[in-house]
Amino acid sequence: MKDFSTEVRASMDVDQFLQDATVLLDVPQTTLEGVLDAVLERVLGSSEPTASVAEAKQDILLSEQVLMPARTIQGVCTYDNGDFEYDQSWVCVTGSMPTLLRKRVAIARLKHPANMGQTCGDVRFLVLVLTPSREKGTKNALETGRTFATLFAESEFRQRLWDARTAVQFADELAVRAHNLAADQRKVLALHGCPAGKLDEDKASKCTIARGLRDDFRRRLSYYISDYVDGVVGPRTLYKTTSTVFFLYFGCLLPTLAFGALNDTNTRGKIDVKRCMISQTLGGLGFAILGGQPLVILMTTAPLSLYIKVIYDICEDFGFDFTAMYACVGLWNSFFLFLYVVFDVSKIMKWCTRSTEEIFSLFITIAFCVDAGRDVYKDFRRHYLAPECTNPSLAAGNHPASAAAGNTTTVASAALALVPCQRDASMLFLLLMFGTVMLGVFLYNFNKTPYLLPYLRDLLADYALPVAVVAFSFIGSFVFSDIQSEQFQYSDGFSLERAHVESLPVYGILGALGLGFALSLLFFMDQNISAAMVNNPSNKLKKGTAYHLDLLVVGLLNAGLSLFGLPWMHGVLPHSPLHARCLADLEERVDQGHVHEVVVRSRETRLTGVLSHVLIGLSLLMLPYPLSYIPTAVLNGLFLYMAVTSLIGNQMFERVTLLFMEQAAYPPNHYIRRCPQRKIHLFTSCQLAQLALLCFFGFAPWPYVQMVFPVIILLLLPLRHKVITLFVDPKYLAALDGKHQ
Repeated sequence: MKDFSTEVRASMDVDQFLQDATVLLDVPQTTLEGVLDAVLERVLGSSEPTASVAEAKQDILLSEQVLMPARTIQGVCTYDNGDFEYDQSWVCVTGSMPTLLRKRVAIARLKHPANMGQTCGDVRFLVLVLTPSREKGTKNALETGRTFATLFAESEFRQRLWDARTAVQFADELAVRAHNLAADQRKVLALHGCPAGKLDEDKASKCTIARGLRDDFRRRLSYYISDYVDGVVGPRTLYKTTSTVFFLYFGCLLPTLAFGALNDTNTRGKIDVKRCMISQTLGGLGFAILGGQPLVILMTTAPLSLYIKVIYDICEDFGFDFTAMYACVGLWNSFFLFLYVVFDVSKIMKWCTRSTEEIFSLFITIAFCVDAGRDVYKDFRRHYLAPECTNPSLAAGNHPASAAAGNTTTVASAALALVPCQRDASMLFLLLMFGTVMLGVFLYNFNKTPYLLPYLRDLLADYALPVAVVAFSFIGSFVFSDIQSEQFQYSDGFSLERAHVESLPVYGILGALGLGFALSLLFFMDQNISAAMVNNPSNKLKKGTAYHLDLLVVGLLNAGLSLFGLPWMHGVLPHSPLHARCLADLEERVDQGHVHEVVVRSRETRLTGVLSHVLIGLSLLMLPYPLSYIPTAVLNGLFLYMAVTSLIGNQMFERVTLLFMEQAAYPPNHYIRRCPQRKIHLFTSCQLAQLALLCFFGFAPWPYVQMVFPVIILLLLPLRHKVITLFVDPKYLAALDGKHQ
């Protein structure tokens, strides 16, 4: 890499190229020889009477029989564990000729990605550098090639070149990139140029209390305005912002309805659907505006709903006022979160590896599937296995017209009890649930099919979830209107009053302290794991992390929600990493025969979170209709869709599938090449054991056992670093549990 801030020659190389830029856009050739012919004809032509295309090819290629470039420069990405991979989207070919009069540089953008060799399987840009043989050392082909290779090393810059419509725009992007690179490198030089003694003195003089929070605040404050601007400015940015807003709207609204119905049942109306929607609006909007990492999405979750049920049962047993006890537990939870922020407890997240993140992600996937399975079981018990169906004599006395008494316009699910035997309702439940997930996943992957035009494929892929939900809600509520389908419960009555925590006795407050501490561990781990998966290097975010600031904002928001009896919220999977993924531009790459998607342009904006939660707030006006036209089966289909899409890119799931795959079909990825097969399966087995432990405490039928669940999540960190290392060598763990693209 060249230093544009100190090496004069770097900027001069770019300036000389821009004076007489040779840029070829959308070159149709797909072979190295064909591309070189097109570029050399343009570069040499009549301006180099002593140099010929044949002579240039003879110098550039290894031989006439081996059509491979003799000298190339290519990007290589290295990782902390020693692994590396080639950047196969561009290549710089260099050469020197005795008959050349002056240095020649040309850049070709191919119309279609081309395979140009073992480490050049997906080339989109070719940079050709030719220099006279007697050129001095600072101006030879290698040094000039290093200049342009440094420019092309950034994927977002290459994406801007790919979007350029004209050669002039292409050259302008090069000039801007060179200027920005020099400015960035000067900042780094100024930072590292400070004397070591002064740095140590500054560190020693700083207060260590809440240092992480102060660092997060300073880091993110400088980007606050750009967090809004970046949601509007840039190629395809408005399109991406719009599609992500609708993804978040449906992805947050429908689970909120489902968990609202669950909380309504568990608390006998103390926390209902409307309260959940208000909580989602206020909490999500507040975090989108004030949070450090705006790509993290806050929601209420199944573990929180179970925790609320435990608190309600305790209140019933001891005669406490539920709203007061709920508020007291929430305030203690926020108090402990503030302590975690002040003492920089989030620093332990440096011990949270990819293994821990993927185990928890798979647990969330299983939780979605379990929730959907429970609703299927309840529906079959109510309809398919109803006494009227198993014992026809019971149904004989019912009036035939009663079968049509309820329809999809009935909001209360209690109306289902009026219907005698409706096995077709259970079949419709399965049709709507599996139809929603199948259509959603099919459209999600539609941009990988050859059907329709490219922009239509991208459109359907980006709006996969809204299309699937609307389509099968229409099918369930109107196409099959004669078959009764279950909708979520809704009550019109609503009042928002402050909880009277002072009414609790002393032993009730002390009991709330214990519950609040356990709850704070759940908040701490869930919030930080969600943020860690968003900040994963594969997402290529640039504005930095803000674990401490995020935790502070979550604590403040939940303190307010607790006082008014609104459901708690924290960072959630898989919505948070999917949020970052939806905003990014993705590109398929081929590496050692393995096709995988990489992020070529990331976007970090608050607009998507703000706009989506404004829409959720406006959706309060759509209660009970038209939101009640969304059947419960479609809500469960959404859960399964989230579960399936969260498996994409999960290496633990990929390694689990290896157990059922013949060895000849193993993908040639990094851990297959670097680790023995038995070590791979041993590490996967250790992860499965940890996942089984999480599932036992997370899905246990005993509420008090479920309260230990947050502690089990925290124990995953020492298990990974103290126990797993006894079975798997560190050199293999570096490949299996490292940060890879």
